[in-house]
Amino acid sequence: AMLPPLAAGAKADRLALARWLVAPENPLTARVTVNRFWQELFGHGIVKTSEDFGSQGEQPVHPELLDYLATEFVRSGWDVKALHRLMVTSAAYRQSSNVTPALHEKDPENRLLARGPRFRLPAEMIRDNALAVSGLLKDNIGGPSVLPYQPPGLWEELAFGEAFSAQEYRQDHGDKLYRRAMYTFWKRTAPPASLNTFDAPDREKCISRRAVTNTPLQALVTLNDPTYIEAARHLAGLALAQPGNDDARLQWAFRRVTARRPAANEMKVLRQLLHAQSQTYAKDHEAAAGMLRIGESPVDAKAAPPVLAAWTNVCTVLLNLDETITKE
Repeated sequence: AMLPPLAAGAKADRLALARWLVAPENPLTARVTVNRFWQELFGHGIVKTSEDFGSQGEQPVHPELLDYLATEFVRSGWDVKALHRLMVTSAAYRQSSNVTPALHEKDPENRLLARGPRFRLPAEMIRDNALAVSGLLKDNIGGPSVLPYQPPGLWEELAFGEAFSAQEYRQDHGDKLYRRAMYTFWKRTAPPASLNTFDAPDREKCISRRAVTNTPLQALVTLNDPTYIEAARHLAGLALAQPGNDDARLQWAFRRVTARRPAANEMKVLRQLLHAQSQTYAKDHEAAAGMLRIGESPVDAKAAPPVLAAWTNVCTVLLNLDETITKE
Protein backbone atom coordinates (compact mmCIF):
# COMPACT_ATOMS: atom_id res chain seq x y z
CA ALA A 1 0.00 0.00 0.00
CA MET A 2 2.91 2.38 0.59
CA LEU A 3 4.13 2.07 -3.00
CA PRO A 4 2.73 4.36 -5.71
CA PRO A 5 0.48 2.86 -8.40
CA LEU A 6 1.36 2.71 -12.08
CA ALA A 7 0.63 5.90 -13.97
CA ALA A 8 -3.04 6.31 -14.78
CA GLY A 9 -3.92 4.62 -18.06
CA ALA A 10 -0.46 3.07 -18.45
CA LYS A 11 -0.21 -0.29 -20.13
CA ALA A 12 1.24 -2.85 -17.74
CA ASP A 13 4.44 -3.55 -19.69
CA ARG A 14 8.16 -3.20 -19.10
CA LEU A 15 8.22 0.46 -20.11
CA ALA A 16 5.57 1.25 -17.52
CA LEU A 17 7.57 -0.67 -14.92
CA ALA A 18 10.74 1.26 -15.79
CA ARG A 19 8.92 4.59 -15.49
CA TRP A 20 7.39 3.49 -12.20
CA LEU A 21 10.82 2.56 -10.80
CA VAL A 22 12.25 6.05 -11.36
CA ALA A 23 9.11 8.06 -10.64
CA PRO A 24 9.86 10.80 -8.07
CA GLU A 25 7.12 9.50 -5.80
CA ASN A 26 8.65 5.99 -5.68
CA PRO A 27 10.36 5.79 -2.26
CA LEU A 28 12.65 2.85 -3.05
CA THR A 29 14.86 3.35 -6.10
CA ALA A 30 16.60 6.57 -5.09
CA ARG A 31 17.11 5.37 -1.50
CA VAL A 32 18.57 2.04 -2.56
CA THR A 33 20.89 3.80 -5.00
CA VAL A 34 22.21 6.50 -2.66
CA ASN A 35 22.69 3.87 0.03
CA ARG A 36 25.00 1.94 -2.32
CA PHE A 37 26.99 5.09 -3.06
CA TRP A 38 27.24 5.87 0.65
CA GLN A 39 28.51 2.33 1.22
CA GLU A 40 31.27 2.85 -1.34
CA LEU A 41 32.50 5.98 0.44
CA PHE A 42 31.94 5.10 4.10
CA GLY A 43 32.34 1.32 4.13
CA HIS A 44 28.79 0.74 5.38
CA GLY A 45 25.49 1.88 3.99
CA ILE A 46 23.09 4.00 6.00
CA VAL A 47 21.12 0.78 5.75
CA LYS A 48 23.84 -1.79 6.41
CA THR A 49 21.99 -4.58 4.60
CA SER A 50 22.29 -2.91 1.20
CA GLU A 51 21.21 -6.17 -0.40
CA ASP A 52 17.92 -6.18 1.52
CA PHE A 53 15.68 -3.13 1.92
CA GLY A 54 12.77 -5.32 2.92
CA SER A 55 11.28 -6.26 6.25
CA GLN A 56 14.20 -8.61 6.98
CA GLY A 57 16.82 -5.89 6.46
CA GLU A 58 18.34 -3.49 8.96
CA GLN A 59 16.64 -0.20 9.73
CA PRO A 60 18.55 2.91 8.57
CA VAL A 61 20.71 4.41 11.30
CA HIS A 62 20.06 7.91 9.93
CA PRO A 63 16.66 7.82 8.19
CA GLU A 64 16.47 11.60 7.71
CA LEU A 65 19.88 11.60 6.02
CA LEU A 66 18.79 8.78 3.70
CA ASP A 67 15.63 10.70 2.80
CA TYR A 68 17.58 13.91 2.18
CA LEU A 69 20.14 12.24 -0.11
CA ALA A 70 17.42 10.40 -2.02
CA THR A 71 15.36 13.51 -2.63
CA GLU A 72 18.46 15.51 -3.63
CA PHE A 73 19.38 12.74 -6.07
CA VAL A 74 15.96 12.91 -7.72
CA ARG A 75 15.88 16.73 -7.62
CA SER A 76 19.24 16.92 -9.42
CA GLY A 77 17.95 14.77 -12.26
CA TRP A 78 19.67 11.62 -10.97
CA ASP A 79 23.08 13.32 -11.27
CA VAL A 80 25.55 10.77 -9.90
CA LYS A 81 28.55 13.12 -9.95
CA ALA A 82 26.62 15.82 -8.09
CA LEU A 83 25.59 13.29 -5.45
CA HIS A 84 29.17 12.10 -4.95
CA ARG A 85 30.34 15.72 -4.74
CA LEU A 86 27.72 16.35 -2.06
CA MET A 87 28.92 13.36 -0.05
CA VAL A 88 32.69 13.88 -0.27
CA THR A 89 32.47 17.59 0.54
CA SER A 90 30.30 16.97 3.60
CA ALA A 91 31.61 17.53 7.12
CA ALA A 92 30.87 13.89 7.91
CA TYR A 93 33.18 12.59 5.18
CA ARG A 94 35.96 15.14 5.73
CA GLN A 95 36.50 14.26 9.39
CA SER A 96 39.72 12.64 10.54
CA SER A 97 39.48 8.84 10.77
CA ASN A 98 41.48 8.83 14.02
CA VAL A 99 39.51 7.20 16.82
CA THR A 100 39.84 7.06 20.58
CA PRO A 101 39.57 3.71 22.39
CA ALA A 102 36.36 4.85 24.07
CA LEU A 103 34.71 5.80 20.79
CA HIS A 104 35.86 2.61 19.12
CA GLU A 105 34.33 0.57 21.92
CA LYS A 106 31.06 2.49 21.66
CA ASP A 107 30.86 2.54 17.85
CA PRO A 108 33.39 0.15 16.22
CA GLU A 109 31.78 0.35 12.77
CA ASN A 110 31.38 4.16 12.80
CA ARG A 111 27.64 3.98 12.28
CA LEU A 112 27.24 7.22 14.27
CA LEU A 113 29.58 9.08 11.86
CA ALA A 114 31.64 10.54 14.68
CA ARG A 115 34.81 10.15 12.57
CA GLY A 116 35.85 9.87 8.95
CA PRO A 117 35.68 6.54 7.12
CA ARG A 118 38.55 4.07 7.35
CA PHE A 119 38.52 0.68 5.63
CA ARG A 120 40.73 -1.44 3.41
CA LEU A 121 40.53 -0.73 -0.30
CA PRO A 122 38.61 -3.21 -2.48
CA ALA A 123 40.69 -5.86 -4.25
CA GLU A 124 40.72 -4.14 -7.62
CA MET A 125 41.76 -0.80 -6.16
CA ILE A 126 44.67 -2.31 -4.21
CA ARG A 127 46.12 -3.63 -7.47
CA ASP A 128 45.36 -0.48 -9.46
CA ASN A 129 46.83 1.73 -6.75
CA ALA A 130 50.14 -0.17 -6.80
CA LEU A 131 50.31 0.13 -10.58
CA ALA A 132 49.34 3.81 -10.49
CA VAL A 133 51.96 4.97 -7.96
CA SER A 134 54.62 2.97 -9.82
CA GLY A 135 53.76 4.62 -13.13
CA LEU A 136 52.86 1.30 -14.78
CA LEU A 137 49.06 1.67 -14.91
CA LYS A 138 47.54 1.92 -18.39
CA ASP A 139 44.36 3.90 -17.85
CA ASN A 140 42.99 3.91 -21.37
CA ILE A 141 39.26 3.22 -21.42
CA GLY A 142 37.54 0.32 -23.16
CA GLY A 143 38.79 -2.63 -25.13
CA PRO A 144 38.79 -6.40 -24.68
CA SER A 145 39.44 -8.21 -21.43
CA VAL A 146 43.04 -8.99 -20.49
CA LEU A 147 44.83 -11.86 -18.75
CA PRO A 148 47.53 -10.51 -16.38
CA TYR A 149 49.93 -12.49 -14.19
CA GLN A 150 48.40 -15.49 -12.43
CA PRO A 151 49.89 -18.52 -10.66
CA PRO A 152 50.23 -21.38 -13.17
CA GLY A 153 47.77 -24.24 -13.28
CA LEU A 154 44.73 -22.62 -11.61
CA TRP A 155 42.44 -22.87 -14.63
CA GLU A 156 43.75 -26.30 -15.52
CA GLU A 157 42.78 -27.59 -12.07
CA LEU A 158 39.17 -26.77 -12.94
CA ALA A 159 39.28 -27.73 -16.61
CA PHE A 160 36.40 -29.81 -17.98
CA GLY A 161 37.82 -30.90 -21.31
CA GLU A 162 38.04 -29.58 -24.85
CA ALA A 163 34.28 -29.22 -25.22
CA PHE A 164 34.38 -26.12 -22.99
CA SER A 165 36.01 -22.74 -23.56
CA ALA A 166 38.68 -21.05 -21.42
CA GLN A 167 40.27 -24.26 -20.18
CA GLU A 168 43.86 -23.02 -20.44
CA TYR A 169 45.25 -19.71 -19.15
CA ARG A 170 47.34 -17.89 -21.76
CA GLN A 171 48.86 -14.84 -20.07
CA ASP A 172 48.91 -11.56 -21.96
CA HIS A 173 52.02 -9.43 -22.44
CA GLY A 174 53.02 -5.81 -22.89
CA ASP A 175 50.60 -3.05 -21.92
CA LYS A 176 47.82 -5.57 -21.34
CA LEU A 177 49.52 -6.61 -18.10
CA TYR A 178 48.95 -3.14 -16.67
CA ARG A 179 45.33 -2.45 -17.54
CA ARG A 180 42.98 -1.59 -14.70
CA ALA A 181 41.65 -4.58 -12.79
CA MET A 182 38.13 -4.01 -14.13
CA TYR A 183 39.36 -5.30 -17.50
CA THR A 184 40.74 -8.57 -16.11
CA PHE A 185 39.16 -11.62 -17.74
CA TRP A 186 37.01 -13.34 -15.14
CA LYS A 187 36.34 -17.04 -15.24
CA ARG A 188 33.24 -17.71 -13.20
CA THR A 189 34.54 -20.87 -11.51
CA ALA A 190 38.11 -19.55 -11.09
CA PRO A 191 38.24 -15.81 -10.29
CA PRO A 192 41.66 -14.08 -10.41
CA ALA A 193 43.56 -15.44 -7.44
CA SER A 194 45.07 -12.17 -6.21
CA LEU A 195 41.69 -10.42 -6.32
CA ASN A 196 39.89 -13.36 -4.71
CA THR A 197 42.36 -13.26 -1.80
CA PHE A 198 41.27 -9.69 -1.11
CA ASP A 199 37.58 -10.69 -0.97
CA ALA A 200 36.58 -10.12 -4.57
CA PRO A 201 33.57 -12.45 -5.00
CA ASP A 202 33.14 -15.15 -7.60
CA ARG A 203 30.74 -14.56 -10.48
CA GLU A 204 28.31 -17.37 -9.67
CA LYS A 205 25.98 -15.00 -7.82
CA CYS A 206 25.31 -11.28 -7.61
CA ILE A 207 26.13 -9.44 -4.38
CA SER A 208 25.86 -5.81 -3.37
CA ARG A 209 28.11 -5.99 -0.30
CA ARG A 210 31.49 -7.70 -0.05
CA ALA A 211 32.89 -9.34 3.03
CA VAL A 212 36.08 -7.75 4.35
CA THR A 213 38.65 -10.09 5.86
CA ASN A 214 42.26 -9.80 7.00
CA THR A 215 44.33 -12.94 6.40
CA PRO A 216 48.03 -13.83 6.06
CA LEU A 217 47.38 -14.79 2.44
CA GLN A 218 46.83 -11.13 1.62
CA ALA A 219 50.35 -10.24 2.75
CA LEU A 220 51.70 -13.14 0.68
CA VAL A 221 50.03 -11.62 -2.39
CA THR A 222 51.36 -8.08 -1.97
CA LEU A 223 54.84 -9.36 -1.03
CA ASN A 224 55.21 -12.01 -3.74
CA ASP A 225 52.79 -11.51 -6.63
CA PRO A 226 54.71 -10.41 -9.78
CA THR A 227 52.36 -7.44 -10.19
CA TYR A 228 53.42 -5.94 -6.86
CA ILE A 229 57.13 -6.82 -7.12
CA GLU A 230 57.24 -5.30 -10.60
CA ALA A 231 55.38 -2.21 -9.38
CA ALA A 232 57.91 -1.85 -6.55
CA ARG A 233 60.79 -2.17 -9.03
CA HIS A 234 59.31 0.47 -11.29
CA LEU A 235 58.65 2.77 -8.33
CA ALA A 236 62.25 2.24 -7.24
CA GLY A 237 63.45 3.34 -10.66
CA LEU A 238 61.36 6.50 -10.41
CA ALA A 239 62.75 7.21 -6.93
CA LEU A 240 66.35 6.78 -8.06
CA ALA A 241 65.73 9.26 -10.88
CA GLN A 242 64.80 11.98 -8.39
CA PRO A 243 67.37 14.68 -7.62
CA GLY A 244 69.11 14.85 -4.27
CA ASN A 245 70.44 12.26 -1.85
CA ASP A 246 68.91 9.02 -0.59
CA ASP A 247 66.93 10.81 2.12
CA ALA A 248 65.27 13.02 -0.48
CA ARG A 249 64.46 9.98 -2.61
CA LEU A 250 63.02 8.08 0.35
CA GLN A 251 60.83 11.05 1.21
CA TRP A 252 59.67 11.32 -2.40
CA ALA A 253 58.76 7.62 -2.59
CA PHE A 254 56.99 7.66 0.77
CA ARG A 255 54.97 10.73 -0.14
CA ARG A 256 54.04 9.32 -3.58
CA VAL A 257 52.66 6.16 -1.97
CA THR A 258 50.99 7.57 1.14
CA ALA A 259 50.30 11.23 0.12
CA ARG A 260 52.12 12.55 3.20
CA ARG A 261 55.69 13.18 4.32
CA PRO A 262 57.37 10.55 6.53
CA ALA A 263 57.93 11.28 10.20
CA ALA A 264 61.46 11.26 11.66
CA ASN A 265 61.09 7.78 13.16
CA GLU A 266 59.75 6.45 9.85
CA MET A 267 62.71 7.92 7.98
CA LYS A 268 65.05 6.22 10.45
CA VAL A 269 63.49 2.84 9.74
CA LEU A 270 63.61 3.39 5.97
CA ARG A 271 67.30 4.41 6.11
CA GLN A 272 68.15 1.29 8.10
CA LEU A 273 66.19 -0.88 5.70
CA LEU A 274 67.86 0.64 2.64
CA HIS A 275 71.31 0.24 4.20
CA ALA A 276 70.69 -3.40 5.11
CA GLN A 277 69.29 -4.28 1.71
CA SER A 278 72.13 -2.51 -0.07
CA GLN A 279 74.68 -4.51 1.90
CA THR A 280 72.86 -7.78 1.17
CA TYR A 281 72.67 -7.27 -2.58
CA ALA A 282 76.21 -5.85 -2.83
CA LYS A 283 77.40 -9.27 -1.63
CA ASP A 284 74.95 -11.32 -3.72
CA HIS A 285 74.66 -10.06 -7.29
CA GLU A 286 72.76 -13.16 -8.39
CA ALA A 287 70.03 -12.47 -5.83
CA ALA A 288 69.81 -8.91 -7.13
CA ALA A 289 69.54 -10.15 -10.72
CA GLY A 290 66.83 -12.61 -9.67
CA MET A 291 64.82 -9.86 -8.04
CA LEU A 292 65.02 -7.69 -11.15
CA ARG A 293 63.89 -10.51 -13.45
CA ILE A 294 60.41 -10.47 -11.91
CA GLY A 295 57.94 -8.82 -14.26
CA GLU A 296 58.08 -8.19 -17.98
CA SER A 297 58.59 -4.42 -18.05
CA PRO A 298 62.12 -3.26 -19.00
CA VAL A 299 64.62 -2.91 -16.15
CA ASP A 300 66.11 0.55 -15.63
CA ALA A 301 69.56 0.18 -17.20
CA LYS A 302 70.88 3.35 -15.57
CA ALA A 303 70.80 1.88 -12.04
CA ALA A 304 73.26 -0.72 -10.79
CA PRO A 305 71.40 -4.01 -10.17
CA PRO A 306 72.30 -4.25 -6.45
CA VAL A 307 71.14 -0.66 -5.91
CA LEU A 308 67.88 -1.11 -7.84
CA ALA A 309 67.16 -4.41 -6.06
CA ALA A 310 67.69 -2.78 -2.65
CA TRP A 311 65.36 0.08 -3.53
CA THR A 312 62.84 -2.43 -4.89
CA ASN A 313 62.60 -4.07 -1.48
CA VAL A 314 62.22 -0.67 0.19
CA CYS A 315 59.40 0.20 -2.21
CA THR A 316 57.81 -3.20 -1.56
CA VAL A 317 57.64 -2.23 2.11
CA LEU A 318 56.03 1.09 1.18
CA LEU A 319 53.42 -0.65 -0.98
CA ASN A 320 52.63 -2.95 1.95
CA LEU A 321 52.07 -0.22 4.52
CA ASP A 322 48.67 -0.36 6.17
CA GLU A 323 47.87 3.19 5.08
CA THR A 324 48.82 2.37 1.48
CA ILE A 325 46.04 -0.18 1.12
CA THR A 326 43.60 1.50 3.51
CA LYS A 327 41.22 4.35 2.79
CA GLU A 328 41.72 6.88 5.58
